[in-house]
Formats: sequence, C-alpha cells, structure tokens
Amino acid sequence: MSHDPLLQPFRLKHLTLRNRIVSTSHEPAYGEQGMPKDRYRLYHLEKARGGASLTMIGTSMVSRDSPSSFGSNLVLHRPEIETWLRRLADDVHAEGAAVMLQITHLGRRTSHYAGDWLPAVSASAIPEPFHRATPKVAEDWDLQRIIAGYAAAALRCREAGLDGVEIECYGHLFDGFLSPLTNRRDDAWGGTPEKRLAFPRAVVQAIRKAVGPDFIVGLRAAVDEDDPEGLSLEGGLNAVRVLAGDGIDFLSVIKGTIGNDEGLARVIPPMGTPSAPFLDFAGAVKRALDLPVMHAARINDVATARHAVREGLLDLVGMTRAMMADPHLVNKVASGQVDRIRPCVGATYCLDALHRTGDSKCIHNPSTGREGTIPHVIPKSPAPGRRAVVIGAGPAGLEAARVLAERGHKVIVFEANKAPGGQILIASRSQRRRDLIGIVDWRLAEADILGIDIRCSVYADVDDVLAESPDVVVVATGGLPDRSFLSEGADLVLDSWEVMTGDPLSGDVLVFDAMGNHAGLDATETATASAGTVEYVTPARTIAPEVGPLTSPGYLRMFAERDVTTTLGWRLRKVTRTDDGRLAAHLTHEYSDMTRIRIVDHVVVEQGTLPNDDLYFGLVPHSINCGELDQEAFVGIRPQEIVRNPVGTFRLFRIGDAVAGRNIHAAIYDAARLCLPV
Repeated sequence: MSHDPLLQPFRLKHLTLRNRIVSTSHEPAYGEQGMPKDRYRLYHLEKARGGASLTMIGTSMVSRDSPSSFGSNLVLHRPEIETWLRRLADDVHAEGAAVMLQITHLGRRTSHYAGDWLPAVSASAIPEPFHRATPKVAEDWDLQRIIAGYAAAALRCREAGLDGVEIECYGHLFDGFLSPLTNRRDDAWGGTPEKRLAFPRAVVQAIRKAVGPDFIVGLRAAVDEDDPEGLSLEGGLNAVRVLAGDGIDFLSVIKGTIGNDEGLARVIPPMGTPSAPFLDFAGAVKRALDLPVMHAARINDVATARHAVREGLLDLVGMTRAMMADPHLVNKVASGQVDRIRPCVGATYCLDALHRTGDSKCIHNPSTGREGTIPHVIPKSPAPGRRAVVIGAGPAGLEAARVLAERGHKVIVFEANKAPGGQILIASRSQRRRDLIGIVDWRLAEADILGIDIRCSVYADVDDVLAESPDVVVVATGGLPDRSFLSEGADLVLDSWEVMTGDPLSGDVLVFDAMGNHAGLDATETATASAGTVEYVTPARTIAPEVGPLTSPGYLRMFAERDVTTTLGWRLRKVTRTDDGRLAAHLTHEYSDMTRIRIVDHVVVEQGTLPNDDLYFGLVPHSINCGELDQEAFVGIRPQEIVRNPVGTFRLFRIGDAVAGRNIHAAIYDAARLCLPV
C-alpha cells in the first residue's frame, strides 16, 4: 500500500474517494445544445481512467435567465439532461471515480443578448465590466423562482446518479447577494451581512430539503474577495460557517473575484506567475473551519500537490489544468512514472481558447476534448514498422516524431539548429512565458525513451533525406519572419525574433504588431528593458486581440508600468533612413486617408511567418503523393492513400508553420492527426 500522501483515500461524508487528487469544476464548453453528450462524457471518463478520485462537471445553469456567456454551458433546467448525466456518471463510476457537478445562476456575468434574450438579474443594477450588461434588480418573485431552480437542478443531479453538487459562489448570482461589492440593497435581501446572506441561505436550505441528508452539497467560494470594498476574510469565513450549518458538506477555496480580466487572471493565475499562490491562504481557511477543504489555483506539479496534502493545507488538491495536459497524471504517480507526466506549462490556452474560439484546448495535448478521435495513449500500428524522416524539431516535428515512434515506426529527425525547440526556444526567452520550454523538454524525454534519432546542426537537403530511404517524410521546417509587407526598408527593420534573441535596444523604438498575438507583446516587453521610449503600433482596434483575457492583464500592466505608448488603428507601410541616420516609420491610418511619420532609432515588426518550404518543394518530385494531402482523411484521422507519382518512393507531408503561420496547438494537432493513422 502506497505511503504517498496523494494516494491516500479520503472520506467525504459517506463517500470514500480513492486518492486526494481531484479535477475541480470548470467549463470546457464541450456541451452540445446544453447537453453533456459524448464529447463531454469522454472528456471526464478519461480523467477517471487516468486515476482521478473525483472529476467535477463545470458551470451548469439552473434557470432560463442564466444563458451561456460563451461556448455551451450545460442547462440543468431542461429535464432531458438527466439521461446524459446518468450515462456520464455510470461510465465514470465504472472506472472507480466519483463525479459531481457545479450548479449556478450566472446573475450579471452574462449577456442580455443570449439564449432567450431575457434580462440578466442580480442583487443590484451594477454592470459587470467583462460583459457590460446592466442587470435587472431581482424582485422577490425572481428570487423564489431561482431558488426553486437551484433545488430542482440539485435533485436532477441526484436522480441522475451523481455523487454531489457544488454551488458556485464567486462572480455569479449566489455571491452577488453575499458580497457588498454587488449588493447595495436595503430590503430583506441586503443592507447588513445577515441580510446579504438571506438569498444564499435560502438556496442551500432549498437544495438540502430537495436532495435529503445523504447527498453531498459543496460550495466553491471566494472566502476573501481581496478588495477593500468586497467580502473580507472574516466575513467570508462567517458566511461559510453559516452555510455549513444549512447543509454545506465541503468547501473549495477561492481568493479574489472575477468581475474583470485582471480579477479573473488573479483567481486563475497564468504562466509567468508564482506556482500555487493561494495555497497558504487555503491552508489558513482550512484551519479556521470544520469542513473538508479543496483548492485549485496553478497547482501544476506533483511535488507541490504532495506538499499541500502532507502538510495538512488541503484535504483534496485540485490539479485541473494539470489533468487537462495529462489526464493519466494520477496513474503515472501511482506507477512511479512521474517523469513521464505531460506537464501543464501554465500557458492558460485552455481558458484563453475558451473565450477566443468557444471551447477549451490544451496548448500541447491535442487529445484533450477530442477523446473520441485522438487517444491519449497512442496504440501500436498493426502494420509492420516503417522508416520515417521528420525535418524540423519544433513542436510540430517533435510531436510527429513522438506519435510515429509510439506507433512503432523508426524515426529520424533532422534539425538545422544546435538544439531542438523551434520557435518555442525564442518564445520561452520571455520571463513571462519561460515555462513553454516544458513542451519541448517533455517531448525530448519521450523521444529518448522511444529511441528517436534526433540529429541537430544538420541543415538537411534532398540528398540527406533520400539517403535514409524513408517510407514517410514529414516536413516541419517552420516559417521565417515576414517582412515582405513593407514597400521599402525591409532591410532596415528588426523582426521580433531578432529582438528576443539579440542585443538590447537603446533609444526610441517603434514596435509594429500586425498579428495581435503574444510575439508582438513579448518583443515590446523585451524592448522596454533597455530602450529609452517604446511605442506599440497596431492596425487593430485593440491591443493584441489574439491574446486572451487570462494572459493579457500581465502585458497590459507592463505597458502601464513601463510607459509604453499605444497607437491603435495605424499600419506601417515603409521605413526609410533619415539624413542623420535614424529611421522614419511611415504609417497610414486604417480608417481614413491620414498619414504619419515617426522618427525612431529602431523599428521592430511582427507580421507572423511565411513557410520555410524550399526543402518540401525539392522533395515533391520524389514522393508518391507529390505532397498532396487528402483533407477528408486528414480531418477524419484516416490513412493517406493518394497516389500521384507511382514511381515515388515515400509519402510526403508538411505540417505546422511549414504550411502557414499558426500557433503551437495547431502545429501539434496537425502532427497528431497526420501521424496517428500511419
């Protein structure tokens, strides 16, 4: 029997959890028409198979006037959800894990213009900065209806066979009444701490009456809103004690509130922030209460999780994002394979993608959310092993090599640089994004175990590839910075790569960012460390629209602290040399015929990349498929069988930025779905 604190069972009311690692409630937006169908079910099932003791379904709505504010939240007020929940619960239970669900009413944290277009409701008519809807002040009949909705939703979960529910109490309607930040009422529902508790108490009491004494009811609460006008630690602890008397069985601890981007980024810390920043706070809360306590906030590594349980800071440790990166984390701990856990690098792409594209994605695990098509454990190919050559050891090439080797093929990787990593080596030079290197390090460790032959400092040509007699060639040579958009002066500017890897800049610097992603912001931050002045220019209507709400606050804080001038809606057309040797940046306005010239010492451009594809086109005449990709087979993850050149000797493909400039997830996803059927 293991003596590892993380692997010890825990008794939660009548329920025995097999270990201390849980996936706390979160919303990946994998629902379909508000139902947890196969995609949602398989996502949670994989965590159960991977050893989690408890997996918690995310934010689910108890009322019509709480529509999804992004993606597809689950709708508990529709009776048909019970069938889908029962199937999910049965499958998770069959794998030895428990499953619970978070219930909520979003209150003001949604839009008037979603779902049934009903007005958002809250304790008071205070807009939430993120969604900007001024809510209706909830009337008594609204509250009675919503209280009944909470009770009906909890009962539906019990009838579906779930092990419990958790009430969301940070940034939604429940705590909208509890917090003095959002409750300005002077009636029976507000005005004093006791009256601000009236609605939360009524909800808990109604739920407990509906589900009976033997069903688990928890609370995920901001015990301290970390705001001078908000709920204090003393007030939060008092509220939890009162609600525990009404029927709450456990507490999931939150510090802070999520009304705006900055608050959300504090509650859910991204990369570039300290590990487990609220762990000691959660431990203090646990000591102050007589309740089982769990907590999750950037607890990404096993050592920190083990410390939390061993030192009694937590009863249950949430490793939610860590299990999005590797749902088999617990099994790897139990089998002594901690070094093979795919790390969560803290990129927070899971949440930023949710807001940008509608559902969650792990930055470097393409199987997460795609369990129905891309297995987390790559099976061996039933066919004889083949000989594969991969050119390029960036994220796309390393993933292609890993998947091919897992399939049982012999893999050789050519890399022109002295070290593998591609553009991640550049991005991780930023202190804010240094943890991205974990994407490379994990794949290199796996490559060593799998016997992949990686040859660095080899600028491969056609003859080098042909000499290996490959059956499959994957070109993952990436891209090169694009300066071609300039009508003049391409030789006078620096690209973001040069700024990140070169000498410090001095004097006045203009950064032109046409892409709106992390690269332009990283280049700006690097320039500010040594430059006299920095101006950030973009043709967009806002700063870096491709950077999500979890990671943008840190950059925006840096802009303010380092006095970066921001110029929106202007495009760089050309750069010329002035008589005194400085640079003239010629700008045009996106929405008028205005022009402007900036005189600076350095111009930095970020226009993305263009494919580095010379080798690919050199190999095309030697290939069976002439490089052609069967897109239907690619999307369906089926073997590529196109024959365009019967005398060709290998199948040829290109992936990642060698095709078109995209992001890390796209590159790795390309590699996985191309190589899995090989």
